[in-house]
Amino acid sequence: MEDSEDMKINSSLYDALMKRDDNKVLEICASIPKGPLHTVTIHEDTVIHIATYQKQNDLVLNLLNMVRSSDSHKLTWQNNSGSTILHETGTNNRTVSAASEMLRRAPMLLSMINKQGETALFYAARHGKTKIFKFLHSEVTRTNLGPDLKTFLMRDDKSTILHLAILSRNYWMAHDIATKHKRLMNDRDEDEMTPLQLLSCQKLETCSTNVFVQMIYNLIDSNVEDTSLMLPLLKKMRKKKFACEWAKKLIKLLVQNDISWEKTESRQSKHRAKFHQYGKFSSIAQLEETAAAYETASRLPDTPLILATKNGCKEIVEEILDQYPQAIEHIDQDGRNILHVAIKYRNHDVFDYVVNRKYAKERLRGKIDNDANTLMHMAGEEVEDVNADLKGPAYVLQENLKLFKKVKNICPVLDDFKMNSKSKTALQSFYENNKQRREIAKDWMIESAKNYTVVAVLIATVAFAAEYTVPGGLNSKTGEPLLKKKTLFKFFTISDAMSLSAALTSVIMFLNVITSSYRFQDFEKSLIRKLNIGITMLMTSVAMLMVAFAVTLILTISGGRKWTNTALYVISFFPVVVFILVYLQAEKNHILDVFKESKSALKHIVSMFANKKPKYAAGYTGRYVSPAHPPLDI
Repeated sequence: MEDSEDMKINSSLYDALMKRDDNKVLEICASIPKGPLHTVTIHEDTVIHIATYQKQNDLVLNLLNMVRSSDSHKLTWQNNSGSTILHETGTNNRTVSAASEMLRRAPMLLSMINKQGETALFYAARHGKTKIFKFLHSEVTRTNLGPDLKTFLMRDDKSTILHLAILSRNYWMAHDIATKHKRLMNDRDEDEMTPLQLLSCQKLETCSTNVFVQMIYNLIDSNVEDTSLMLPLLKKMRKKKFACEWAKKLIKLLVQNDISWEKTESRQSKHRAKFHQYGKFSSIAQLEETAAAYETASRLPDTPLILATKNGCKEIVEEILDQYPQAIEHIDQDGRNILHVAIKYRNHDVFDYVVNRKYAKERLRGKIDNDANTLMHMAGEEVEDVNADLKGPAYVLQENLKLFKKVKNICPVLDDFKMNSKSKTALQSFYENNKQRREIAKDWMIESAKNYTVVAVLIATVAFAAEYTVPGGLNSKTGEPLLKKKTLFKFFTISDAMSLSAALTSVIMFLNVITSSYRFQDFEKSLIRKLNIGITMLMTSVAMLMVAFAVTLILTISGGRKWTNTALYVISFFPVVVFILVYLQAEKNHILDVFKESKSALKHIVSMFANKKPKYAAGYTGRYVSPAHPPLDI
């Protein structure tokens, strides 16, 4: 009977707590023996635990007032995971005053740990809650000094509050901890990861490069704490700007003090470069056995530079190389340098940054890894990125081909003939790894071209028919259009003719795609160019057909009144505007690529005219002639 009664009480209390019915909670607590210290969940959480977790600060203060001074020691109750009521304040920023009252009544709560070895301060760092962290940290430093601080800064698995602040992505808190507790910057967790290595595994949020968004960012004060009057969008932007600013400060601070960058793997490779298939080679079975054993062995973390390259964190790469340029020669446990890793993980920004650095390209371009893979071999490999944009397989293959060519341009000529441990040159490895993708890309392009052709033929049919059923009809005597002299009629004729012409052009391009040979090199330029031209012509055809429809509507229905004409213009051209916006959004990457190529070509032309050849004295042939060695005839 007692169990049944407890079940009813727990059910009522839990329901009232979830519904935030403070009066009902206080009423029930006043009627039961344990009051607010009554355990209400199967995990032994008290009423105060749940109210604190629910961020109900006023309710928590009222519940604490219900506890007699003589029972203050009972406030140290721990639930099944070992968390106290003070631990629960670390999950939010709204119970700071409640935490202050808890410590006034039971100061021992500050140093109590849960079953993971976490104090309330550590708990706040794990949840990334700034205000409660500030309060608890001030309480800890006020009452504890020297060796006693270790309990508050580190838990049982060697993770520190700095590790957890980084994992919670609260970069201000992490910077504050690193500044006040400098020794934590080189502490390693149970996986031998330093805070900088842990930060290097995260893809940091960066502020938008859009000009208009940047203007808004510049107007926002990221350090303002009261955001109650801000619009939701501005709040989100302020939060992002705040995170970006403190992430940069944290990176600079950790790179200056972290020493994990100094340790790298030995450069000595297990394989020498080979240029033919003869001689001593390990069998495939031996290679697979070695690879399997290597995979099962525990791996030590890579240096921050390699980790940042793998995870596309360019900011950390730049900061490390700016402060320690010699770190460019780091290699991972597979013997791969930063360029190997950047190519394999398709981090083009890091690759371009390293290649453009002074001396870096010359030092790294001819190196091989433990499996004798050159940089070009890495272009044939690829690590799947779940966050990458989903593109057509033909476009992915095109990007891989461009990358291979880009990497080849920086590699020594000998790398074309070097074989890896599987007796494959870079080109053979690339073709083998992309063979299936080529088949998928071929089927995708043929199917897409067929579908586009059907649409293009339908549009051409409509445009052709419209030419002979002109708006307003024909003069029965002369056969000429009745509205021939109107300006809008000329717009109709031009747009309809353009629609028909563009549709037929797109049909030709799509048929050309269908009948192509589909060699690897065709995917780099010709096939994709044909498909893009066909799609562009098809889109142009649709746009012109929309214009023709709009003009027809205005010519035949216009009532002569200004407001009706305006309404007709808006209604008629609305599909055209929507189409243009959607098309530009979908094709923005292609448009940006064309813009970049045009910009680089223009810069090259300007540089040719700007860097004029120096004028030489009469008789100068442009070649140095040594008195002892006359020039060779070439």
